[in-house]
Amino acid sequence: MSTNMLEIPQELLDNARLSVDDLKRELAVTLYAQGRLPMGKAREFANMPLWEFRQLLALRHIPARYDANDLADDLDTIEWLNGQKK
Repeated sequence: MSTNMLEIPQELLDNARLSVDDLKRELAVTLYAQGRLPMGKAREFANMPLWEFRQLLALRHIPARYDANDLADDLDTIEWLNGQKK
């Protein structure tokens, strides 16, 4: 995967009282909340485990998006798991 570099003045980070990791986390949460990144990509960019990213969203009252495709995937998984138990 290719990457792009973004220069952020240290003064800006200092004034905002953010580290680079904090800024990445803020950006990931914002892009997820706007629907511009799916949860998996957002938590990956924030470099956080899924459960921790979900907790962060909950603390900020940002609901997890769960649509019909997600439900269909979960139902397929349940069906597959039930088949594995036999």
